[in-house]
Amino acid sequence: MGTVITLVIIATAVLLAVRSMVRDKKNGKSLQCGGDCSHCGGHCH
Repeated sequence: MGTVITLVIIATAVLLAVRSMVRDKKNGKSLQCGGDCSHCGGHCH
């Protein structure tokens, strides 16, 4: 039973992380550049 509960907690955390990445991608952000061009030297454009 403990294994099932742990699996559910880990699966939920992974799903939330993926959902956050998809939402960021739809909003124009990427994993490499957080949308703050002052950090990447202005290569966003």
